[in-house]
Amino acid sequence: MLKTFRGGIHPPYNKDFTKHKPVERAKLPDRVIIPMSQHVGAPCEPIVKVGDLVKKGQKIGEAKAFVSAPIHASISGKVTAVEPKPHPGGGMVMSVVIESDGKDELFEGIKTPKPLAELTPDEIKNLIRESGIVGMGGAGFPTQVKLSPPPGKTIDTIIVNGAECEPYLTADHRLMVERPDDVVLGLEAIMKATGVKNGYIAIEENKPDAIEAIRKAIQAKDGIELVELATKYPQGGEKQLINAVTGREVPSGGLPMDVHVIVDNAGTCAAIANAIKTGMPLVERITTVTGTGVNEPKNLLIRVGTPFSEIIEQCGGFKGEVGKVIMGGPMMGLAQSVLDVPAVKGTSGILVLAKNDVNLSEQSPCIRCARCVDACPIHLLPTTLGKFAERGMWTEAEEYHALDCIECGCCAYVCAAHIPLTQLIRLAKNHIVASKKK
Repeated sequence: MLKTFRGGIHPPYNKDFTKHKPVERAKLPDRVIIPMSQHVGAPCEPIVKVGDLVKKGQKIGEAKAFVSAPIHASISGKVTAVEPKPHPGGGMVMSVVIESDGKDELFEGIKTPKPLAELTPDEIKNLIRESGIVGMGGAGFPTQVKLSPPPGKTIDTIIVNGAECEPYLTADHRLMVERPDDVVLGLEAIMKATGVKNGYIAIEENKPDAIEAIRKAIQAKDGIELVELATKYPQGGEKQLINAVTGREVPSGGLPMDVHVIVDNAGTCAAIANAIKTGMPLVERITTVTGTGVNEPKNLLIRVGTPFSEIIEQCGGFKGEVGKVIMGGPMMGLAQSVLDVPAVKGTSGILVLAKNDVNLSEQSPCIRCARCVDACPIHLLPTTLGKFAERGMWTEAEEYHALDCIECGCCAYVCAAHIPLTQLIRLAKNHIVASKKK
């Protein structure tokens, strides 16, 4: 029986654009813009200056806080700027700009580590930290931090998130089809680093080829199981995935570690495997470039820091009049106002929608149909929270657990009155968090 969670929705998945397209290595970019903040936590401090020559894999941003992750050059060349640049997550972020020398030379400090069997748990965690590995599903939480729970917190289960429930995106799907052994090796490394004996790889049923590839890859592996999930959004949300796989409920205000679980993305596992096999830090990733507004949708292996404009150009450019460009999927992605922003470690996709596919519906009064309540995977009252936000009632919004909202967009998607509930709840969350910092 397929496992799932209560609530959620079934939007059009539109994965046919790219789900059968093998991953292609993108052309070496002429220039990369590498932000010093590509993760949750403290930004890195640049350790290079204008005029420096750098090589691929060389550290260019130092992480000086526990919750942070170092940044590395994704190409070889010359540093031409160290200054704030537009970030796909919004705002201006200190960035290092590197003009390629066309050589793509590897930094001499990159050494192949010992095999996993010879690495100690602390050596694995240090390798993950020094490789700058973060959650690659979009959240960008530093992986080494996730693998280091505070005293008193015990972990007994690791779940690899292979759901990729966001419509349009197929980067993780193709990764699991083409590199299943890397996903499994990354999971084994996490299990060894944390001393956990139970590992699960959870995949939605709409990826049968990925399920089959992973099934073969774990045939001789002790303690690792494949879990087939129902196709439903947001099946890949951490709390929903934990509930579907283990039956456990992460408490309000809690984290997965509160129910003894760590969740890592399939792409994150593959990045860990790559670091173990080659010593290479995280400087490239698979990105799905898709949608009705791009000429040739693809799954591309791109260098971190490549401008969106260059990536889209490698997919034949825009097709007709463009309505919207989004980093990520249509449900949780971020709309972009300029194309000179770089792909970062969490850029799982670039979605280009044709103008005719972008519908701006007029908002009307709530009809109290409760569709948003049925759809909310966290079991919140979105319409009530929305009204609190409209009236500036931040205390009441907090009492109704606004901070538990994962901003999946289900409530806004099903709202018959086209009320931007997700945006209103996000506004409430921002006010609540800001008030706590005073």
